[in-house]
Amino acid sequence: QVRLVESGGGLVHAGGSLRLSCAASGRTFSIIAMGWFRQAPGKEREIVAAINWSRGTAYYVDSVKGRFTISKDNAKNTVYLQMNSLKPEDTARYYCAKSLPNYADYDVPSASWDSWGQGTQVTVSS
Repeated sequence: QVRLVESGGGLVHAGGSLRLSCAASGRTFSIIAMGWFRQAPGKEREIVAAINWSRGTAYYVDSVKGRFTISKDNAKNTVYLQMNSLKPEDTARYYCAKSLPNYADYDVPSASWDSWGQGTQVTVSS
């Protein structure tokens, strides 16, 4: 129903910056919240950031607070992740996803997600 396509990944030195984009198409009127996730080889997928599509309320995992910024352009059906001060431990494949209706600003880790994109690789060298 909703298709998501990530872009903007690449190779960057520690301390550098990247901006990821996730473009949504299809039933975009149904979007409640969008999230960014990452998964490194041998590690579990983790949520990085999320944003309420109507209110703009943002969530960040502690490890990226102060370094990453999630934003959105509703007219373009696009969510962004600005990543600054990148660290080698940020190396992962980054995915975006659409929330299910159980999303709540006060308990983002409990939300469920679907319509996963294909991901974009971020590699941070030391």
